[in-house]
Amino acid sequence: MSSTSITFSHDQAEAFDNISLLLKGLGVDLEQSLLTPPVEGKQAIAAVTGKAGSGKTMLLSELVKTLQEAGVEIVSGDYEGKKKKDQRTLAILAPTNKAASVLRMRGVPATTIHRIIYTPVYDPEYEKIAEWLAENGARPEIEGLTDEALDRALEFYKLHKSIPGALAAAGLRGSDFITGWKRRDDPLDIGFIDESSMLDDKQFDDLKDIFSTLVLFGDPAQLAPVNQSGAMVFDKLPAPAVYNLERIHRQEADNPILDLAHALADPQLGFQDFERMVEETARRDDRVQYAQRVEVDLMARSPVLVWRNATRIRLIHAFRHVHDAPEDALLEGEPLICDGIELPMKHRKKRLDLEARGLIKGAQVIYLGPGRKPGFSRLHVMGAEDPRVSAASIVKIEAPEEEEPFIPFAARMGATFLHGAAVTIHKAQGSQWKDVQVFAPDLYVAARMNRQEAGQPLWKRLAYVAITRASERLHWVVRNRLAKPTGPLVVDDLIAAPAPLTLQAQEESA
Repeated sequence: MSSTSITFSHDQAEAFDNISLLLKGLGVDLEQSLLTPPVEGKQAIAAVTGKAGSGKTMLLSELVKTLQEAGVEIVSGDYEGKKKKDQRTLAILAPTNKAASVLRMRGVPATTIHRIIYTPVYDPEYEKIAEWLAENGARPEIEGLTDEALDRALEFYKLHKSIPGALAAAGLRGSDFITGWKRRDDPLDIGFIDESSMLDDKQFDDLKDIFSTLVLFGDPAQLAPVNQSGAMVFDKLPAPAVYNLERIHRQEADNPILDLAHALADPQLGFQDFERMVEETARRDDRVQYAQRVEVDLMARSPVLVWRNATRIRLIHAFRHVHDAPEDALLEGEPLICDGIELPMKHRKKRLDLEARGLIKGAQVIYLGPGRKPGFSRLHVMGAEDPRVSAASIVKIEAPEEEEPFIPFAARMGATFLHGAAVTIHKAQGSQWKDVQVFAPDLYVAARMNRQEAGQPLWKRLAYVAITRASERLHWVVRNRLAKPTGPLVVDDLIAAPAPLTLQAQEESA
């Protein structure tokens, strides 16, 4: 760990050294910056676990930095060049776009699991430009592309190290460069998986098929996937392969949100005791709000977190009502949650295209308006590296006490969406927002029902997950009331992708 520039706590240092030792046995010597070819047929899996604030992300970041310094090549969602013989590689993955974007904001070149399972098919002429920029080929001569355009691409790449951005600077669109997607055929080397508490067994098996070395980073206090019976994939690893971070690291000024999250570990703490603790914290620190109502303005970008589905639907209905949203259409700026892709097998290529561009189950999306063809929507995928997408859409608006959702418009097939003004706490895992509103009456119901999960009161696990979604301010909402909006829905706060890179999802050919 001599190459790191930060001071680790004892448990972080121990985890760093153990992972370094594991990698050394696989031909990646971080101490000496020596790399040898991977050993065929040899697989290793380890996990770093710890609660929020224990330093998992900092440890991941330092490991990534040290691997890069040792000469390991990063495989990301940006561009994957032709593999060099015996080159050691690393991919940093997260289950959702939002989780990947949190890592990217901290300087870690992360992408989604879906994006790495599929590989793009590049136009061979434009691929020559990418290989040249990556210093794997000579300067190309491309018909219709001037030397000035190539120079612009090179200058952009020197500054930003982004192949798609460089191609955009040369005047090319993403759809010019990427002609399609296919499931990955060639295996990869080392994979770091963040938010691994969200992985189910099938995803874990897919990752084991792709990577010879996996290091999982996860929080054992979160909620397990709904089909995992309270167990997480790292729970099944042998004890020596799991490194738990016990110490909780604080900011120079203590973080009241983390303090509340960790207070839930006290077995004697009841719901009403906890709610008094929230109220007392709110009196002395404005990073915690003991709120008497839901702030509708926040719902457009960070959904209210609830436990019960009926509560979610009521809040969505109220959000649309106060914005005077028509029943037969969406307003520009309304939030959506992707609920999957409904396409038959013969359209597998389009499914891969949409998933690789960020439209995976659970993705948070902002509606930007109708597309050029009936049933198509222009969308901004929150947290995606290239957020603007136009796709055939099926939008379902659920109404209170109605069995069937109302569908304001729909394509015959495509990406399906639910409204995103409120989501269940289960679906919020892996995401983080500056401001998070937690609907406390729902958690009170869970507490009254005395439900348990993995040996703990369910309300505590729900509260822990919901609270730790807030990066700056927690709003603990105690009453079933909704504030009026201060203005109409807007989209000008969204950072647009460069026009040449706007992804049209093959709308013209659909």
